[in-house]
Amino acid sequence: MTETETEIAIEESKTTSKTARFAEWLMARDERRQEKETSLEGLMKFNLFLSSLTLVAVAGATALDYAMIAWLWV
Repeated sequence: MTETETEIAIEESKTTSKTARFAEWLMARDERRQEKETSLEGLMKFNLFLSSLTLVAVAGATALDYAMIAWLWV
């Protein structure tokens, strides 16, 4: 193997390792983004649950107040 062939082989291995490292970085970044989206989806579902629970509690309390007023009025 001549000196230029050795240099070309070294340069190709550097390029390959840079490409591999870049691909690994892209994959890791995509995984982190998916984890973040998953946690945001969980927070959105929890927010919807709490909102519904609050609405039911307020409506139930109001209905109970009206039922007590009607009971006492009769």
